[in-house]
Amino acid sequence: MSRRLASLALAAAMTVGACAPRYQATDYALAQPEGPYQLASGDKLRIIVFGQDNLSNIYAVDGSGKISMPLVNTIVAQGRSTQQLAREIEAKLRGGYLREPKVSVEVDTYRPFFVLGEVTNSGQFPFVSGMTVQTAVAIAGGFTPRGQRNSAEVTRQIEGQLVTATVPITYPVQPGDTIVIKERWF
Repeated sequence: MSRRLASLALAAAMTVGACAPRYQATDYALAQPEGPYQLASGDKLRIIVFGQDNLSNIYAVDGSGKISMPLVNTIVAQGRSTQQLAREIEAKLRGGYLREPKVSVEVDTYRPFFVLGEVTNSGQFPFVSGMTVQTAVAIAGGFTPRGQRNSAEVTRQIEGQLVTATVPITYPVQPGDTIVIKERWF
């Protein structure tokens, strides 16, 4: 089953209504991103134009998903990998500014993730590569005494749609995710 088909099936099933079953980790695992990291608003990028120190800097992806650079003006970064963005910057610089531009793009700071619900300190936190729901809760100060400790709800944007599912606490977190720790019933 392709990633797009799995994501569409998950999104379609979620719109059935309040009586629809909750999504479990096995369903949500199909929606894990494949391939290289996709840039989005909130990411900060280290862009190096070799031999051009005045163009090399850290640039933020703004709310519209673009970056603004000297000589290049604005470029859409949203939904692209760092390699795709580097090739686009090279093409724009080649168009009348530099003869053989070599550009490197890397993520300097990932967009934050959010933790809400039964944690000690709800809020926005900087993303760390390799993070799980459990480590995200630890960063937020741990569970409150009433916090559900074996699962959480994660909301993630997939192909322009917000998707929410119940996942185990060992589930991987992505930049921009919103994690909600529910209250235990006992």
